[in-house]
Amino acid sequence: MSNHFSAANLQHPGDDARLDLTDLFVFAAPDNPGRTVLIMNSNPFTKGDGFHPDAVYRFNIDTDGDALADVAFSFTFSPYDNGRQTATAYYATGSEAQTREPRGEVLIEGTPVSFDATATPVQAGQCRLFIGQRSDPFFADADGVLHWLIDGQQGAFQWTGTDTFAGANILSIALEVPNDMLGPGPGIGAWITTSLRRDGTLVPMDRGGNPSFNPILNPNGIKDEFNATDPVDDVKNYLQPLAETLQQHGYPPEEATAAARTLLPDILHHDRTRPAHYPNGRVITDDVFSARMIFMVHGQATPQNIGPHDDLTAAFPFLGKPNP
Repeated sequence: MSNHFSAANLQHPGDDARLDLTDLFVFAAPDNPGRTVLIMNSNPFTKGDGFHPDAVYRFNIDTDGDALADVAFSFTFSPYDNGRQTATAYYATGSEAQTREPRGEVLIEGTPVSFDATATPVQAGQCRLFIGQRSDPFFADADGVLHWLIDGQQGAFQWTGTDTFAGANILSIALEVPNDMLGPGPGIGAWITTSLRRDGTLVPMDRGGNPSFNPILNPNGIKDEFNATDPVDDVKNYLQPLAETLQQHGYPPEEATAAARTLLPDILHHDRTRPAHYPNGRVITDDVFSARMIFMVHGQATPQNIGPHDDLTAAFPFLGKPNP
């Protein structure tokens, strides 16, 4: 899994699929290097109806390397009603980007969410925006690894040759942004979050930066705690547990700590002067599942023998149309 089923016991955060973030992609727009594409996917296998109307979905962008958001794109949704839903998008900078509340400039208000294959992107201020159901682009031979995780990571996992996510759908928020809206320098760090309003307060529910971090690398007992904290505290809170996990899979202690530091804070970094391929950003065809499992077991594994889905499109939003 990339970040599918990212709560404890391979469940959904808050036991609600709508709050479960699955993937983050960051790459230069293929037809315009002066623009960056941000894609946030959620709701694995679309088990919940639409986006959660009491939640805030957010792209967080760090422009100065301090693991705090300097730019944020937030999205809120109307209640799902008879197959229809609308979204409002916000763009915040500075201190307004560091609150979970949807603040800043309203880029677009009340834009329809797509639940079929006919919708097209809309203009949201200076950005292009697509929100709706799409084919899940994540590809992973997860069956053997799932059993391996459930069994307490004993022994070696075995690729089965089956793509667990073929034919699945997700809900996607795809944004194409002028680079100057993401800060002045070429380097950015990105992570995505969902927060749920409870008794008037936004409570953090899920987050993701590097692919397959929380579901694969974090011990079960800290997965929910991890989702409720912020990247700025990751090294303090999770360096030791991550290093211990890596030692269990063949890393010497010093090497385990050094490897853990390459993933903490859990932020996806993108140097826009270089082509995007994970770990420099992430494009939709990157085989991140193989990379993560090989990383976890200290190179004692081979890549999976499945590849990207054949329904990807060449134009924004790049994800395939929803599967039946």
